[in-house]
Amino acid sequence: MSVAQDSQTKRDRLLSVVKRRGAIRPKELEELGIARTYLERLCREGELKKVARGLYVLSDAQPTENRSLAEVSIKVPAGVVCLLSALRFHDLTTQAPYEVWLALDRKARKPRIDELPVRIVRFSGDALNEGIEEHNVEGVNVRIYCPAKTVADCFKYRNKIGLDVAIEALRDCRRHMKCSADDLWRYARICRVWKVLQPYMEALT
Repeated sequence: MSVAQDSQTKRDRLLSVVKRRGAIRPKELEELGIARTYLERLCREGELKKVARGLYVLSDAQPTENRSLAEVSIKVPAGVVCLLSALRFHDLTTQAPYEVWLALDRKARKPRIDELPVRIVRFSGDALNEGIEEHNVEGVNVRIYCPAKTVADCFKYRNKIGLDVAIEALRDCRRHMKCSADDLWRYARICRVWKVLQPYMEALT
């Protein structure tokens, strides 16, 4: 294979991967055996565009509602999407937060993210580590709390987000069968809000 043919093959393979995954990061090129210079070349040719530091998509790709979650996850891989942002992801609220709500360990350093609005909430122990799901968002692995854990968190932080939002989330979670009652009780105990949650759960039964 000539140099020109090899270059075209790698170019086509890279575009095919981006189409399939939705996005790509420079470090992922190593597993493909493709040099990072191909990203720059395809950007110059108008085939790809850089939408955030370390995140490339097809030039004609339309941004999804969750792109900000992908961008934040690249910058803060230890964070977990929580509260209003997790509710929105799981379709458990009519709220449309302009900030990405992100849970971090109480001892973790506050990240510097100048180009994206982020609300940091400090968690610890099981409240930080339990109930984490991993979702592929535009080719990025995003850590998000599951519906039941998110509802429990909303009751715990009801003074931050509003009790009405927490109740709405609980109602929608049960109505759309996003989780079981046992799951809700489990995370309510982890978050130490089972006494707060109890009357609202009983009202739904």
